[in-house]
Amino acid sequence: MQTNLILLADAYKYSHHKLYAPGTTKVYSYLESRGGEFDETVFFGLQYIIKKYLQGVVITKEKIDEAAYYMHNIFGRDDVFSAANFQYIIDKHQGRLPVTIKAVNEGSVVPVHNALMVIENNDPNCFWLTNFLETILMQVWYPVTVATLSARIKEVVNLYYTETADDASKAGIDFVLNDFGFRGVSSVESAGIGGMAHLLSFKGSDTVIANAFAREYYNALHVPAASVPATEHSVMTMKGEAGELDMFRHILRMYPTGIVACVSDSYNIFRACADYWGTELKEEVLKRDGTLVIRPDSGDPALTLLSVFDILFEKFGYQINDKGYRVLPKQVRVIQGDGVNYDSILHIYQVLKINGISAENLVLGMGGALLQKVDRDTQKFALKCSYAEINGIGTDVRKNPVELNERGEIEPSFKQSKAGRLKLVQVNGQFTTVREDEGIEERDHLETVFANGELIKEYSFEEVQATLKQNVRYTL
Repeated sequence: MQTNLILLADAYKYSHHKLYAPGTTKVYSYLESRGGEFDETVFFGLQYIIKKYLQGVVITKEKIDEAAYYMHNIFGRDDVFSAANFQYIIDKHQGRLPVTIKAVNEGSVVPVHNALMVIENNDPNCFWLTNFLETILMQVWYPVTVATLSARIKEVVNLYYTETADDASKAGIDFVLNDFGFRGVSSVESAGIGGMAHLLSFKGSDTVIANAFAREYYNALHVPAASVPATEHSVMTMKGEAGELDMFRHILRMYPTGIVACVSDSYNIFRACADYWGTELKEEVLKRDGTLVIRPDSGDPALTLLSVFDILFEKFGYQINDKGYRVLPKQVRVIQGDGVNYDSILHIYQVLKINGISAENLVLGMGGALLQKVDRDTQKFALKCSYAEINGIGTDVRKNPVELNERGEIEPSFKQSKAGRLKLVQVNGQFTTVREDEGIEERDHLETVFANGELIKEYSFEEVQATLKQNVRYTL
């Protein structure tokens, strides 16, 4: 059953058809990141929202009646919700939304404070519809933010691989950061959307549903994620502490080839590395045609990893690579999946480098910090009206608030918005937002993706990946 779009707005918006200035026939709004944790964003996820909620016949009599029931009870009055406005869309536009949405190509890397998307009504009687759709369109902040976070982490990984790892090992960078976030998000939809966003930069993921979303909403030609057999504590503690060594041996024999990951901190990670993996099972590990990935899961990540690597280097030996850093035998690697976020990743790699340990020894798993510990303010997203037409006259619209600084002085707020109809152009290779009437001839990178109920421009998942790869900076 298709979700009722008429219910997908903040309650106060149902009153706006009466509250806009009399004579309003056009409302034009834009989306931007007003700053935040990162100085650029990776645009992604609008196509999902369009396909899921906006395209085709989305307004029907049954949906109007359903909405009328809720609005009557929510407001306790019948002069707020206008069934006639939505019935007009049925009568005049066959239930399709008379708006145009333009956006930058998905996968583009755009500096903050730039228009990423604009929307306007195409029917003067539907001026109220533009910002009625803000609530659902604003949710693009989530895939954009996850895609941005994942891409920036890839920059960190690439930097430390460049500085500490053999060039040949860079082929494995796509598998360094693994998405462990499904259980940590609020919904299956979040897992699918956020998981897709992560897969633009990395292939490692245990969020299976993300692959289905990529195929359904972005026509992915291939399953974009990859994973490996791995244990959890319920497996490793099955025979108690006394049976942990037997369970380690069992894991190796169940998967005698290929990659297998084994959580090893159920009781004592240091004993597990020194006495079990590094002594009792050492020869079996080194004889495998594949890689054992040892997973600590407790304690301070950087301190624990240093101790684990010291033990593993002592027990399994190491080589000095071309960059002068220590590398374990190819049969042994480590994965850190506890306490992993952007800041801790930076810290971990810095500590490894200082201690002469190559980045190629380590892979990462990231859960809630990847898919859940982000919000709209991570990149300060806003969708604001910048232009309107009232009684046939075009007018600039903007907000320009002030706020108090730490000294109690009044100064402009970061929440200032742009005015006018906008273009996103590139000047000297750098995106910048200008007014349409400034006469700048550079191509507008805001292209029509949706108009009057139809998806106009469609991206494949691989196209978005390619766009990101072409535009991402691998420097910090």
